[in-house]
Amino acid sequence: MDLLLFTVDPGFGRDVVAAGAAGIVVDWERRGKARRQAGEGTQINTDTLEDLVRMRAATDGRLLCRVNGAGPWTAGEVEDALAAGADEILLPMVRTAAEVDRTLDLVAGRCGLGILVETQDAVDRVAELARRPLSRIYVGLNDLRIDRRSTELFRPLVDGTVDAVRAAVPQPFGVGGLTLPGGGFPVPGMLLAAELVRLRTGFTFLRRSFTADMAGRDPFVEVPRLLAALAGLAEADPLTVADRRADFVAAVERAAAPVPVPA
Repeated sequence: MDLLLFTVDPGFGRDVVAAGAAGIVVDWERRGKARRQAGEGTQINTDTLEDLVRMRAATDGRLLCRVNGAGPWTAGEVEDALAAGADEILLPMVRTAAEVDRTLDLVAGRCGLGILVETQDAVDRVAELARRPLSRIYVGLNDLRIDRRSTELFRPLVDGTVDAVRAAVPQPFGVGGLTLPGGGFPVPGMLLAAELVRLRTGFTFLRRSFTADMAGRDPFVEVPRLLAALAGLAEADPLTVADRRADFVAAVERAAAPVPVPA
């Protein structure tokens, strides 16, 4: 499973990639995000073109740039990302195949284009979207939760949504995000990791929790430890896979259960 780190810290990014991660994501997505995620406590990055240039200079690893959702600004963002050395562009908040087709035309084969399936419209159209020549497809759980007006982040992983998307996607598929073994809340990280392995996830993201958990730790110790844990999960027999799936579902249900109010 490829690990892609969200960061604009050149030293940290360089070391995490050198330790075994597959690449870096620089995040330009912020148009409408504060309004969409108001009150959600989510992370909204303020990465810039200069950050992308700096990260390109810092690492030979794969460099991805998440642009804003499709709009009249997309052409300029694509050109800026390509000029700064991005290997792939990630298009978020996809709703229609036309948005993807327009962005593919703008990219014109000069780099990869991946999409984020994080709206119900994209879930409903995923088979159509997956027929496009995309470099990867990722299910964004948080924005999908908001789009569905749900309070449960992991519900798509237990209600069949993610399994159905996975079945329609021949490209490298991603969902969720990981941190170090032993971390993760409210669902333990290794139960989520086991679920990603069960889904044959080709990549996932290392984001805020990973960066926080890495404080004071050596990437050259911790990244191989995480990769070794994933490799171990992949060796499980079918009965163990089923048991871990049941444990994951139970953890999601516990996280969703209302907190009892003291009498």
